[in-house]
Amino acid sequence: MRLWSEVSRLKDKLQVEKVYLRKELQERTGTGLVIGESPALRRVEEQVQQVAPTNSTVLLLGETGSGKEMFATQIHELSDRHSRPMVRVNCAAIPATLIESELFGRERGAYTGALARQIGRFEMADHSTIFLDEIGDLPLEVQVKLLRVLEERQIERLGSPRPIRVDTRIIAATHRDLEQLIAAGTFREDLYYRLCVFPIRVPPLRERAGDIPLLVWRFVEEFATAFGKQVDSISKDDMAALQQYSWPGNIRELRNVVERAMIMGTGRRLTFSVPAASTALAGRSAKLEDVEREHIRTVLESTGWRVRGVDGAARRLGLKPTTLDEPAVQARAQAPAASSSHCVLTPAWVRTSRASVTRRPGGRSSTSTTAPLECSQEERSSC
Repeated sequence: MRLWSEVSRLKDKLQVEKVYLRKELQERTGTGLVIGESPALRRVEEQVQQVAPTNSTVLLLGETGSGKEMFATQIHELSDRHSRPMVRVNCAAIPATLIESELFGRERGAYTGALARQIGRFEMADHSTIFLDEIGDLPLEVQVKLLRVLEERQIERLGSPRPIRVDTRIIAATHRDLEQLIAAGTFREDLYYRLCVFPIRVPPLRERAGDIPLLVWRFVEEFATAFGKQVDSISKDDMAALQQYSWPGNIRELRNVVERAMIMGTGRRLTFSVPAASTALAGRSAKLEDVEREHIRTVLESTGWRVRGVDGAARRLGLKPTTLDEPAVQARAQAPAASSSHCVLTPAWVRTSRASVTRRPGGRSSTSTTAPLECSQEERSSC
């Protein structure tokens, strides 16, 4: 009976992996690579080379669109686990009511509507790597189970008390300030330390402006093939404007700008409509009023903008719900919080006194390049 159960489990696992691989191949088509030669990128590459051969947990910290998933993929491909596919999970994209069964699996009848047994992502990633993107959005109750996986390398499916051993390497990523979430009571401090074995800060695009010409030409090649067009050159002024822009959306925004230019372009020389320079990321206010508003915004975001109730922001902040009504409207319009670039928590009394706000460097990179009058495809590395 036990042998039949094991055969059935492996059969289910194989079928799930087959479906996942097919989906993975479809989603990975057309994605970019880790491209660049800037000092900031080389530092990250060195860290990737150091940690990839190990089985250590990695925490990738960086802004949205900066390429954290690409570095996670690179770590996996350089590891001994590369023969099996890396399993990707976006913790922010799965409803809180379903994420536990998605990660750890479920047995038939575990809850209403569970009509069949389901293999979880950790079982799928056995002897491989699991990439937990947006780990800062993981519900507290699931954080406890993830902590057990990190400590004991065991999972339990919903509806089953039998532990299942898994050999899974964890790579987590977030654009959120985890220190701030800990102070707000929405992220476990012990889980933070478990994840933060080898932190890697992925630099935003504005800190590696020298890589922009290489990235632009990489995207030009991609879309030229897709659209059946040919581009030979980009003007010096356009390339300089691309390098001077702050890119709040990072590589993802740059790719969109190139795609739009390729769609609209009619000749062999590509021209760009560069977004207006943004000063939103140039610095943040240190005024107490602004710091308090930022902290309130973070707590509201962690509760899904719910003010009232047991799990509402008002209770977590120790305020009356009516006090938050107006600030909630104002805070929701604010830009996302900066992500922490380190894994060192300050003492609680210090975090409280400064509202647990960690700043990231606000200035642009000093990297500069000298571009020719015309950036041809052959001169892309020096443009």
